[in-house]
Amino acid sequence: MQIKLWINNKEFNDDIAPDMLLLDFIRSKGFLSVKRGCETSNCGLCTVMLDNKPVLSCSALAVRANEKHVTTIEGLEKEALEFGGFLADEGAEQCGFCSPGFIMNVLAMKNELINPSEREIKKYLEGNLCRCTGYMGQLRAIKKYLSRVKEGSYENS
Repeated sequence: MQIKLWINNKEFNDDIAPDMLLLDFIRSKGFLSVKRGCETSNCGLCTVMLDNKPVLSCSALAVRANEKHVTTIEGLEKEALEFGGFLADEGAEQCGFCSPGFIMNVLAMKNELINPSEREIKKYLEGNLCRCTGYMGQLRAIKKYLSRVKEGSYENS
């Protein structure tokens, strides 16, 4: 079946199998930050934005993205680097395998929630699995990042 979509504002037209996963389509186009983890929609490693909403690409068919815009971490480089600095400063950046999906969800949360409480942050990110950290450094980094964005020290897109 024929699909047309944009990945990080680059147009792709392709003939795909009806059961092709969005994850496999994206990776086949060279966007390797999108990772395969659990394949059960439980770890968050494969998170991308589909028309600015976070989606687990391991459980979404590529055809779902037909005529839509997909954004990977490569398409949000500036914001990802800003938040990544907060992760590193809090010692929450260890092996880095979970980072792209985690960062994608934090950036989506920043755009969706206004002044989230710690409980709301945890709830929003409960589908992100990290095997290296105890999440405390990540939580500190998120709070500091959101506080800085709120203060206007970083551009809020």
